[in-house]
Amino acid sequence: MTPVKGAVTHWSAIQYPAKSFYLFSAFCSGMFKIGFVKLGNIATSTAIDLSLDEIAERTDIEFKIVSFGPKMTKKEGEAAAELKAWSPQLVVITSPNAATAGPTTAREQFRGIPTIIISDGPTKKEARDLLAADGFGYIILPVDPLIGAKREFLDPAEMALFNSDALKVLAACGAIRLVQEELDKAMASIIAGEPKLPAILATPEKCAERMNFQNPYARAKAVGALYMAQTVATIDSQACFRLKELDAIALAAAAGHEVMRAAAILADQSRELEKANDSVSRKPHARSGELMTKTKLLEKPEKV
Repeated sequence: MTPVKGAVTHWSAIQYPAKSFYLFSAFCSGMFKIGFVKLGNIATSTAIDLSLDEIAERTDIEFKIVSFGPKMTKKEGEAAAELKAWSPQLVVITSPNAATAGPTTAREQFRGIPTIIISDGPTKKEARDLLAADGFGYIILPVDPLIGAKREFLDPAEMALFNSDALKVLAACGAIRLVQEELDKAMASIIAGEPKLPAILATPEKCAERMNFQNPYARAKAVGALYMAQTVATIDSQACFRLKELDAIALAAAAGHEVMRAAAILADQSRELEKANDSVSRKPHARSGELMTKTKLLEKPEKV
């Protein structure tokens, strides 16, 4: 199958169950069943499920998560198959580098079920086209960067600080909203019996667009923060895979984490500019799962 060009690819030609299956499943359970497989860690994975039901009041959706903590080998990929017993209508697999053995094995377990890959790679078009040709949706987030994962530098405190900085950038600058909106769209299309899964390389500009910035300086700061986050992966990859001497490894990893920290400060400045204008874009979910929107702090959200 040749993917349709654009942000969203139509997957109805893939061997998914018929439209009646989705309608019957939704009618019988009354709730959409979305399953998550978390292999290893990217910052997005810490908030991806929560972003779909941020105040835990949706009445149209239920979740099941199979997580393997920091592990992401072929063994964990095979074990991910346990999620199938729950009969999810949509599977979301999060991991670093989806081209590695663990994530590759995991997605093979879910052929025939609409499945979306959320990862920081692969970024090359040829590899992304292969995912689409195999029937998988994807959102690739090069702005969710590699951590400086070397014991010469990283300890539990540094790991948590890095992920908190990364998550601030992703949340304030639009990456989390992009993922959340695309998952909501995918669920709606499956319920309608016509699965449409995303095929997105999430550039800084695409992410920032989702936040509906009113102040152009706020948008510029957000885009800048995302480009800084993207650069972190380049720096940290030197420490993780190329450098051999202790001094060089520690300095490179520390440099990457300092850039991530600076990006988080810039992201915070971006949001503060919007707050000063009383123009922060907010898009909460209604109990029914429909998206709502508001901008002014003291106005009520309205359905989109």
